[in-house]
Amino acid sequence: MSVSKEVNAAPVKRHMGLRASRAMANTGIYILLVVISIVWLIPFFCILLQSFRVESTWQVGYVIPQKWGLDNYRNLFNTDFPKWYLNTFIAALVTAALQTIIVLCMSYTLSRFRFKMRKPLMRFMLILGMFPGMLTMIILFRVLKDLGMVQANAVPGLILVYIASSGMGYYVSKGFFDTLPKSLDEAARVDGATRFQVLKKIILPLSKPIVIYTVLTAFMGPWGDYVFAQYISFGTSSGMNVAVGLYNWLNQDQIAKCYTMFCAGGVLVAIPVTVLFMCLQKYYVEGVTGGAVKG
Repeated sequence: MSVSKEVNAAPVKRHMGLRASRAMANTGIYILLVVISIVWLIPFFCILLQSFRVESTWQVGYVIPQKWGLDNYRNLFNTDFPKWYLNTFIAALVTAALQTIIVLCMSYTLSRFRFKMRKPLMRFMLILGMFPGMLTMIILFRVLKDLGMVQANAVPGLILVYIASSGMGYYVSKGFFDTLPKSLDEAARVDGATRFQVLKKIILPLSKPIVIYTVLTAFMGPWGDYVFAQYISFGTSSGMNVAVGLYNWLNQDQIAKCYTMFCAGGVLVAIPVTVLFMCLQKYYVEGVTGGAVKG
């Protein structure tokens, strides 16, 4: 009798041991993630605090302000910051709209249509996308300069460059469309729907996560771009985006009087993307995971 009880108790003990070890492992992982999050957020928290410091405008050796106020935010509107912010918003908004349309149309075409050069075209775009964009900066500058899209007119030039090769970013969206049954398209076609009607009324309503994912990625790219924006808007404040304009405040001539305004500008730049991502995070994750199922 005692032997049978010991035999029955063995699986229970083993199960409890596994639960305890799993709980300890999860606790360790959570602690590690919390520590990493704190380390990652410390610089942003310091910038936020410095944006409210009004006793001085230069860099200091302490983080918590001695005197708090909104002077730095008010002073931003006496500079070219509103113009930079507007340039960035226009570029990001137009790019998000056009790039989303191009990417979704390209993804739907490669997912649903079968034509002779389909696979070679996909391979070509994949190989072409492996080359760094930095290699094309000189020729792009020459082309944009000939078109009059540099310096003061840099925003149209940025939009043109952002959307020019957007069709090559079809991978995730095509993977998501591949997961939708083709029988839906066939049934709609039998009922007399055109290809555009199938995409608009059937595929896109079922693809909200990938649509939102595409819009977010298309918006965030131009919103935080610095390298190419600096390259074509150099020396002209009216054509700068917010990243280039704020970075210019960190040079030796201006950092002493503009450092706290730079921090305030950084906070205002981070707000739209943060709000968008927090509100649409669910769809963003669903889009990434859904598009990674099939290629």
